Amino acid sequence: MDVLMLSRLQFAMATMFHFIFVPLTLGLSILVAIMETKYVRTGDETYKRMTKFWGKLFVINFVLGVVTGITLEFQFGTNWSRYSEYVGDIFGSLLAIEATVAFFLESTFLGAWIFGWNVLSPKMHALCIWLVAGASNLSALWILIANGFMQNPLGYVIRNGRAELADFFAVVGNPFAWQQYVHVLSGAFALAGFFVMGVSSYHLLKKQNVDFFTRSFKLGMVFGLVFSVLVAVQGHHHAQEVTKIQPAKLAAMESLWETHEDGAPMYLLVVPDEKNEKNAVELFGIPGGLSFLAHNDFKAPVQGLKDWPADERPPVMLTFLSFRAMVGLGTLMPLLCIWAFLRRNKLTETPKLLKAMLFAIPVPYLAIEAGWVVAEVGRQPWIVNGLMKTADAVSPIVTSQVAFSLVALTLLYALLGAVDIYLLFKFAKKGPAEA
Repeated sequence: MDVLMLSRLQFAMATMFHFIFVPLTLGLSILVAIMETKYVRTGDETYKRMTKFWGKLFVINFVLGVVTGITLEFQFGTNWSRYSEYVGDIFGSLLAIEATVAFFLESTFLGAWIFGWNVLSPKMHALCIWLVAGASNLSALWILIANGFMQNPLGYVIRNGRAELADFFAVVGNPFAWQQYVHVLSGAFALAGFFVMGVSSYHLLKKQNVDFFTRSFKLGMVFGLVFSVLVAVQGHHHAQEVTKIQPAKLAAMESLWETHEDGAPMYLLVVPDEKNEKNAVELFGIPGGLSFLAHNDFKAPVQGLKDWPADERPPVMLTFLSFRAMVGLGTLMPLLCIWAFLRRNKLTETPKLLKAMLFAIPVPYLAIEAGWVVAEVGRQPWIVNGLMKTADAVSPIVTSQVAFSLVALTLLYALLGAVDIYLLFKFAKKGPAEA
């Protein structure tokens, strides 16, 4: 493998591993804040125990997320220095705002929340966790605005062979970035709901702390149901934004090779044949279905992959399969939540539901990871869509350096992953402290 492929593998590994922690941080911080608010308003000690129990799991996840995020950002200097040199004026400023504003705010008030139980008043202590939750989600906004520039570059001028910032508000107001933000947050909140339901199901199956985990389950169920539906609905609108800005990505997502000027069908069963630039299998077609999904019009034209040179097309098979995985898992999530809603008052009498929710904990994780594969692989061969190719962004370093760092980071992340799973499993299984 050359430097480019090794660098891509390293960044993909680091990004996907880091994003295991991010969505739970975003969603669970809100849930913990809601629990503590209920405690402050009602004085019910159960909500205080819930806050401490789920808050401990949140802190474990947060710490591991910080460690993996730091090593990820370093790669823009070590592996992608030409990218940093070319768009650093824009991309770097967004990351700087995220670190100096959102991350420092988040970390500071998390420290106050952890150590302030017997120091701060109940209302001030609850305010701390709300500030942590708000800063966490603000941090995600700046990261996604930076990624939104890579997907849909706006607000720049080319000067002295570099992309320089010309309109900060155009960058911040990038509609693609805001579509991504809503989509990511909806998925993260749904994931947190599934995490809470899954852990609660484990204890309800054993009939341990039934009132405690029934309340937890119902709160997670509301989050899971509302946001799993929202992420699906918003995903449809986001796909239409992709159609306008990245039509080649849409064609790869659906393995559409030929341009259809009078309505593109959508096939329910497709087997792409990338080598021969066609599909080996196309079954159960819905006339105009893809045109409707992309444009809300059964007769709208949709471009096929053959409209682009072979070296400017995304990898079709990986994009296609990842999109199918995301949609399939995203469809399963609201169905499970509806089942949970129907049995919400008979949870301990429905062991099949509890077992299903326990084993469904990985489902939103897999859906989110598949979504990011679609977003990033589907943009290739561009690192900044239409502006800079990935091959032109890699650092001028030797293969052995990247190979060494790839192996080292993989081993480090495997260790961190093992620590995270062990700690989450240990404290989740242990259950809440006694009143």
